Amino acid sequence: MTLRGERQADFAYQAVYRYMITLINEVSTNARVKLPSLRQLAGRLNVSISTVQYAYSLLEKEGRVYSVAKSGYYAWPLSSNPQAWAGGDLLDRLYAAARRPGMVVLSGDEPALLASLDSSLLRLERELVRQYPQHLQPWSQPCGVWELRAVLAARYTSSPTRCWHADDVYIGADLRGVLHILIDVLGLRGTTVIVESPCDWLVLRLLQDAGVRIIELPWMPDGRLDLVSLDRVLANEPVHLVLLSSKVSLPAGVVMPHHDRLAVAQMLDHYGCWLLENDTFGELGFNHQQPALRELVNPERLMVFSSFEKVLGSEAPYGYLLSRRMSSELQRQFLLRAFRLSSIRQRAIARLYQSGRIDQHLRALRRDLHEQAQAMSQRLDQHLEGQVSFSAPAAGATLWLHSTHPVDMRQVFQRLLGQQVVIAPGELFSVSGLHQQDFRLSLTFHGQPDLDAALAAISEALHQAQMG
Repeated sequence: MTLRGERQADFAYQAVYRYMITLINEVSTNARVKLPSLRQLAGRLNVSISTVQYAYSLLEKEGRVYSVAKSGYYAWPLSSNPQAWAGGDLLDRLYAAARRPGMVVLSGDEPALLASLDSSLLRLERELVRQYPQHLQPWSQPCGVWELRAVLAARYTSSPTRCWHADDVYIGADLRGVLHILIDVLGLRGTTVIVESPCDWLVLRLLQDAGVRIIELPWMPDGRLDLVSLDRVLANEPVHLVLLSSKVSLPAGVVMPHHDRLAVAQMLDHYGCWLLENDTFGELGFNHQQPALRELVNPERLMVFSSFEKVLGSEAPYGYLLSRRMSSELQRQFLLRAFRLSSIRQRAIARLYQSGRIDQHLRALRRDLHEQAQAMSQRLDQHLEGQVSFSAPAAGATLWLHSTHPVDMRQVFQRLLGQQVVIAPGELFSVSGLHQQDFRLSLTFHGQPDLDAALAAISEALHQAQMG
């Protein structure tokens, strides 16, 4: 098989992805099956290694494959027996269950499922392919095409003192790849990092794998961070940086009060600590007037990371980073990774921003997410009244629920798998055993016949898992 003959508008990674889906679906054993290596597939399909790696990263994000350090990629077993998932890593079990046909997957966090810009993006690409023939599509821009970097720099600029330039922006194949580079450039291996909790499991896993000592700063029930504890830790621990959300902290769905933001900024400045800001959901807040934390901190000790996927959809999986400092090392690391990103797709994304299409889309998406959150809240009140407590989220596509009775949430998770329902237990969002009475539920429920039946199953599972 060769991919060189694919039509111009069909990017190589898409063909590799489809080939891998077929290959994975041929797996019919309950044992794990090793998949071809990056080099083997690149040779077999006549594409670059980075193209294969990109396709694998999409499959891994979807829970179809998983990677083992120094070993390679494996397809998840196709066991139809929920008891076969009872052991092992909880996140691995969640991914395996979500891949099973017929599962009601309520564990995800994909805002763009309600309204993506995939079709607009692909239409722009077709126009751009005619303007930029293949021989004019350079692959020698390891940090991303200038047009898109300049658009992002302008979008993040808010004043003459808080301005960004195209050279401060770095674009990678996906958010995972960008975070890997951040860990190397910041020298985080073996250091101490403070993270808000609950925290995205991708971030936690990458920090853990790098041997980072993670200190969790939990959100309190009143929607505030414990600033006294933060001050104490900064004073007594060799903290390398603090990782916080830009506007709304997800999955908790809370907004830090403005006076708390000022206090955090002052602490970071006092202790000379870096802020690593997670802006993944920064533009999905229902109250879009909320200022970002980056507007208050020292811009010389600030890095911001985000991705396009949550807003644009699966056809825009790129991650990106903004930093004024360490430009030489960042450029070197992006060059070493040799991300082969489609210049046409990046230009298409840039045009979505330049035309104002992104802002129009965001207004509609925020409205739809808000309405979906209200509708789901009403259904939860109907089916889980007295069993869970939650606050209306301030952004995004999920609800963070707390069991009002002590339960074994792993047992809840396991029972629901038997009912073909997948939730995300709260302990996945912690490295120190926090949030064991919590779980995350998706708002973008789609493609399933009966949400009410799934919520009834959750109610029954919570009841059966009560302790004491």
